[in-house]
Amino acid sequence: MTPPIIAIDGPSGAGKGTVARAIARELGYRYVDSGAMYRAIGWKALQAHVAMDDEEGVAKLAEQSQIELEGATVCVDGVDITRAIRTPEIDQAAAAVAKLPRVRAVLVERQRQLGQGGALVMEGRDIGTVVFPDAPVKIYLDAEPEERARRRATDLTHSSSPTTMAEVVSALAARDLIDRTRSASPLHAAADAVRVDTTHRSIEEVVSEVLRLVRGRQRSL
Repeated sequence: MTPPIIAIDGPSGAGKGTVARAIARELGYRYVDSGAMYRAIGWKALQAHVAMDDEEGVAKLAEQSQIELEGATVCVDGVDITRAIRTPEIDQAAAAVAKLPRVRAVLVERQRQLGQGGALVMEGRDIGTVVFPDAPVKIYLDAEPEERARRRATDLTHSSSPTTMAEVVSALAARDLIDRTRSASPLHAAADAVRVDTTHRSIEEVVSEVLRLVRGRQRSL
């Protein structure tokens, strides 16, 4: 039997990346951050001076780009952009290109290709609803806005993020609005996803709960 795909969705600051990486390590599965792919295309669009609302131009960049994801490392056309894509500017660029249906079509197809062999933990905003709607394990992580903002403000991978809590709250609210209202693959929990609130909970507690859910589902397959 092919090992299952585990889809983990949720808004920024809910803990998706940390939890998904821990689950992948525990199970020996591959981990993929789908959001890094949108960040990579946003970065490349900026480098190429392609307007973020130029759907044809950005989609062409996506089609022509070679994106390599290996753990936390992200490379585009052989260039390591792991640190370069974790900035407020790229946050905005990623949100902008993620609204473009043709860009999403290109990247969703690549994400599905990554899941062909199973044994994959993929995190994002539309993994359980669009990319892998038949995934046997779907988790939707969320947390109170203040908690998510606090986490993002102290996230070392976003070292160039806004320095005041008010700026972080504002940035997250803006991203949430874009993600939840875009016409292409808006952010929401799949009907059959298990919701997990991570507010005021340690990573260890959340990982343990998700692992119980995953293993319970594996036994029933």
